[in-house]
Amino acid sequence: MIDYTQTIPNNVDLASDKTLQRALEKWQPAFLNWWNDAGPADSARLEVYLRTAISVDKDGWANFSYVRMPEYRWGIFVVPCDESRAVHFGDHIGEPVWQEIPGEYRSTLRRIIVTQGDTEPASVEQQRLLGMTAPSLYDLRNLFQVNVEEGRHLWAMVYLLHRYFGRDGREEAEALLERRSGAENNPRILTAFNEETRHWLAFFMFAFFTDRDGKFQLASLAESSFDPLARTCRFMLTEEAHHLFVGESGVARIVQRTCEAMREHQVTDTAQVRALGVIDLETIQKFLNFHYAVTLDLYGSEVSSNAATYFTTGLKGRFEEGKLTDDHKLANDLYPVQEVEKERIVTRSVPALTALNARLRDDYIREIQAGLDRWNRIPAQFDMDFRFTIPHVGFLRKIGKFAGHHISPAGEVLTEPVWSSRRYEWIPSPEDHAFIESLMQRVIEPGKFAGWIAPPVRGIKGKPIDFEYVRFN
Repeated sequence: MIDYTQTIPNNVDLASDKTLQRALEKWQPAFLNWWNDAGPADSARLEVYLRTAISVDKDGWANFSYVRMPEYRWGIFVVPCDESRAVHFGDHIGEPVWQEIPGEYRSTLRRIIVTQGDTEPASVEQQRLLGMTAPSLYDLRNLFQVNVEEGRHLWAMVYLLHRYFGRDGREEAEALLERRSGAENNPRILTAFNEETRHWLAFFMFAFFTDRDGKFQLASLAESSFDPLARTCRFMLTEEAHHLFVGESGVARIVQRTCEAMREHQVTDTAQVRALGVIDLETIQKFLNFHYAVTLDLYGSEVSSNAATYFTTGLKGRFEEGKLTDDHKLANDLYPVQEVEKERIVTRSVPALTALNARLRDDYIREIQAGLDRWNRIPAQFDMDFRFTIPHVGFLRKIGKFAGHHISPAGEVLTEPVWSSRRYEWIPSPEDHAFIESLMQRVIEPGKFAGWIAPPVRGIKGKPIDFEYVRFN
C-alpha cells in the first residue's frame, strides 16, 4: 500500500532514510512552484474528478474523487521487488539484478533517467493553455488527469536521481524544473517536447503518437537490470495507458463528428466540410503525418552504438524482452534498415545490436498502424472511401538515416524545390492551424460538447457523460 500519512506519499519506506526524505521535501516546494508557474493555467481553484494511486496492486491501484489540482498527492510509487529476478539480456544474463548502480554504468544511467524525466514536465508545459479551450468538462478532466500523472512521473525519476546519484542527482533534479518547453535559452532536451501544442487536435495527436513513444521507452526501461528503475517504470506504464486512450479516442471522436456532418449535409469538398464547423479528414491526415514524423525522431538514429551499449550492459532492453525467443544477446543477428542511396531508398541488413533503435521504432509503428485501423472503421461505417495512412519512415525526419533528405509520404526522394512547393499538401500549414484554432471555444456545461467533436461512448469510472467532471468554484 501507499502511505498517504507522509508529506510525500510513497511505498518505498522513505521515512527510514531521513537524509533522502529531507532532500526530497526540500525539492517538493520547488516542484509546486514549477506547477503553479508552468502547469495548467487558471486551474488552482477547480475541483477535478481525478484518480489517485492508492496501491500498486493490479486490480486496485486507483481511487477517484474530487481534488483541487495543487492539492493532488504526488508521490513515489514502485511495484514490489521480486527477489528472484535476474538479468535476462545482454552480457550479464543470469546474474542477480542490481539494487545499486555499478560504478561503470553510473553516468550512462543518469543520462537515461534525466532524458526520460525531462519529457514529463515538458508535456505539462506544452499543454498549459489547453484548458482554456476545452471542448467539454469530460475532456478538461482528461487533460488534467494526464497533467497530474505526468507530474507524478517526474517525481518517479527525481526519486531515482536523489536516491542513487548523490549530489549529481540532486543537481539534475533541480535542472528538470529550470528548463522550459520551447525556451530559447534553456529548452527541453528532446525536440518533440519543444513543439507548441496550440489546440486540442494537436493534443490528441500528441497523446496518441508521442505518449505512445513514452510507453515503448518505459517498456524498454522496465526490462533494465537496474531493478529500481525497472520497478518504477512498470508502475508508470499503468498510468500511461490512460494517456494513450485519451489520444486515440479523442481523434476517433473528431473523425466521428466530421463523418456525421458530411453525411448529414452530403458534402465532401474541404471548404464545404470546414464551413460546417468540423475538421476535414484531409487536415486530420496532415496532423497525423506531422506528429508521427516528429515522434519517430525520438527513437534516435536507426543505427546506434549507444543503443548497443545500453543493451549489452543490461541497462535497457527491447520491447517485451521477456517474450522474445532469441538468445537475448544478438551477437550474430542482423536487422533490416532503410536508407537513401543515389536518390532512391534501399534496405540493408545491419548488426541487430546496433539497430535496436530501429527495432523499437518498428514495434511502435506496428501498434500505430493498429490504431489507424481502428480509426479507419469510422469512415468505413459511413460508406466513405477515405482511409488514414502512416507516411514513410523517412518523411520529415531530422534524425537518423533520412536526416537532410526530402521524402514524400509515399516514400519518394524529392528535390528541395519540389518538397518546398508541396509540403503543405502533407503537413499542416499556418492556415490549417488558424482554422483549427478558430474552432477552439471552451464548453463547460455538463453534457455539452463543442461542435467539432462527438461525445464519448461512456463516461469516466461508470459516471454518466453529463457528470460534472470539473467543478468551477
